[in-house]
Amino acid sequence: MSLPKSIGALKASGWKSRGVKDELRENLLAAMARREKLFPGIVGYDQTVIPQVVNAILARHNLILLGLRGQAKTRILRALVNLLDEHMPVIKGSEINDDPYKPLSKRARMLVAQHGDDVEIEWLHREQRYAEKLATPDVSIADLIGDVDPIKAATQRLTFADEEVIHFGIIPRTNRGIFAINELPDLQPRIQVGLLNILEEADIQIRGFPVRIPLDLMLCFSANPEDYTNRGSIITPLKDRIESQVITHYPNSIDDSRAITDQEAWTDRPKSPKIHVPPFLREAIEQIGFAARKSEFVDQASGVSARMTIAALESVLSNAERRCLLTGQDSTWLRTVDLAAAIPAMSGKLELVYEGEQEGAHKVATGIIGGAVREVFERLFPGVYAVRQRPGRKQGRESVPQREEGPYKPVIDWFAKGRRLELTDEMTDKDYGKALDSVPGLEDLTRQYMENVKGPELHAAMEFVLEGLHQSSLLAKEDIDRGILYCDMLGAMYENME
Repeated sequence: MSLPKSIGALKASGWKSRGVKDELRENLLAAMARREKLFPGIVGYDQTVIPQVVNAILARHNLILLGLRGQAKTRILRALVNLLDEHMPVIKGSEINDDPYKPLSKRARMLVAQHGDDVEIEWLHREQRYAEKLATPDVSIADLIGDVDPIKAATQRLTFADEEVIHFGIIPRTNRGIFAINELPDLQPRIQVGLLNILEEADIQIRGFPVRIPLDLMLCFSANPEDYTNRGSIITPLKDRIESQVITHYPNSIDDSRAITDQEAWTDRPKSPKIHVPPFLREAIEQIGFAARKSEFVDQASGVSARMTIAALESVLSNAERRCLLTGQDSTWLRTVDLAAAIPAMSGKLELVYEGEQEGAHKVATGIIGGAVREVFERLFPGVYAVRQRPGRKQGRESVPQREEGPYKPVIDWFAKGRRLELTDEMTDKDYGKALDSVPGLEDLTRQYMENVKGPELHAAMEFVLEGLHQSSLLAKEDIDRGILYCDMLGAMYENME
């Protein structure tokens, strides 16, 4: 179907003009009636954030999303575009997307006055009706709203009293669309004042011109809650004019977090060796984010972005891929020792408190990974200090219960005899499995609580058990080049003393 090319043809087609907020509201109502997913790709917000955003649109509100980094604020704002009409007519050549029925700019008004229904129109796709600006201290009123252009005045021989010497900023150029400002509190207060008229009176004023241009806009903002609430970061009148305030959050469950990571991480790699990921290690990688958000060494006011877990998974997979390239294997299973490859992906994404800075980013990241492994280990295996009881011998008329050692004793005893186990991330799968098989009782222990693992995955699970015992302070571990060395805890303590 061809679209009308002139105002006359547009009138004949029956097209009706409507405000952008009415357009969003009506299209939202239609989408909900069809039971469509309103914000595809947004996970974990169905019962919290999404209903509040929907309410804001239905109420024709401007809105602000408050949340820490990596909480999909910008993605939600950009997804609002899907609620706009696919195409929208504007007067051809218009700088501010003039409505063919109600032109605002001087040039568009003159065209309509001279040529009437013969004025040419063009159609904007919905993607062209969204614009955003990252608030920085150097953003000016001219950037956002506009200013007088002396070069235009000189080249076109116009006086400064002529409205056509105005150079419009990004906000007027987004007229009849959605405009978003990210990190709103970073705007200087005097620039924030320039937004007041747009929010309340829906118009702009430029320099000393008596002209007022009534814009049709949906204004959206994002900010960090701490910056937004600090006195002086944002002027009170601006807060008062933003009708809806929506609080975002990090995933509440491992399943939601994993769905986000699986959706965003680059795991489907062409011409790459096949990397198998055991479910317990995949869960441990996801648990890293939750552990970081509880760490006393991490600044929780800054937050831990979901991007950290995404980058961690990609780095760990790359380490396994590198192993295949070094050993000539066409496939491998992810190992616990590979988790160390996540540290470079974590270090730059963790804002540390003073105590964390004293510890060092590498040590903090290592501790977070260890805590994540222990969390998953304790879900799968019994507590390391749990001692079962078995029927005992009789003393007189009473039976005295005997304490039975926990399931980890055979493994601990093997290391207690001074034996050590070295594992690296560059060992072939065959050598890796052979090293783990040398620990008596380890395979039986692993099979007892992880019944479905077999083959190479079993060896990955056996190493996971050793790491779980280390994180539970039953085994010592030393870092070596590209790997680790498990040994007896007491023996390691004596060596350190010596």
